[in-house]
Amino acid sequence: MRRIVVIPAVFIGCLVVIWVGTVAAANMPSQELMAPTLTAAAEKAITDAENKSQGNPVVIQRAVEDEINCSLSGAYPTKIQQWCMLIETAAQETGLPANLIAAIMLQESGGNPLITSSSGAVGLMQVMPRDGIAVEFMCINGPCFASRPTIEELQDPSFNVSFGSQLLAGLHAKYGSYREALYHYGPMDMGYSYADLVLRIWENYT
Repeated sequence: MRRIVVIPAVFIGCLVVIWVGTVAAANMPSQELMAPTLTAAAEKAITDAENKSQGNPVVIQRAVEDEINCSLSGAYPTKIQQWCMLIETAAQETGLPANLIAAIMLQESGGNPLITSSSGAVGLMQVMPRDGIAVEFMCINGPCFASRPTIEELQDPSFNVSFGSQLLAGLHAKYGSYREALYHYGPMDMGYSYADLVLRIWENYT
C-alpha cells in the first residue's frame, strides 16, 4: 500500500513544481524590457568601434563603457580621457571628484604613465617611490618615502592612480580641505602655488 501512495504523491509534486516555474516565468519581464536603453551617444560609440575594430567585441565593449560611464569633462585632452575608467574607479573608491583626480593627472604627467620627474616622482599621479632618486630624501626617522611603493609598481597606471588618489583622500581627511590636501600632496618647493594651480585646472575643466 505504501508504494501505491508514494508514487502518485511524487508525481503530483513534480506537477506542482512545473506549474510554479511556468507561472514565475510568465510573470518575469522579457529580455527586451530588462535590457538597458542605449543613448544616441552610446549607439554612435558602438558604430564607431565596430568600424574601427572590425567587430572586435573587447574594443566595442570598452568604447561603450567609456561613453556611458565616463563623467570627465570633455574639455580634458585625449591623453587624460584615455584613463577615464581608472579615474572613475579611483573616485568611487576614495570619494574624490573624478575631475579633481584628472586635474592632478593633467598637471603632474599630462597623461604619460612612465614619466619621471627630476625629483624622482613616478607616473600618472607623480607619486614618490621608495627607490631611485627618492632614497636620498631623508626625514628625522630615516628615508622619507621608505613605506612607498617601488618605481616598477608606480609605472602601472592602475596602481598609480589608485595609490595617488588614496594618498590625496587621506590628506583631505586629515586637513579638511582640498587646498590643504593639495599643498601637502604637491612638490615641497611649490607650496600653495601648486594647490592653487590644480584647483584652477579643476575649475576650468569642470
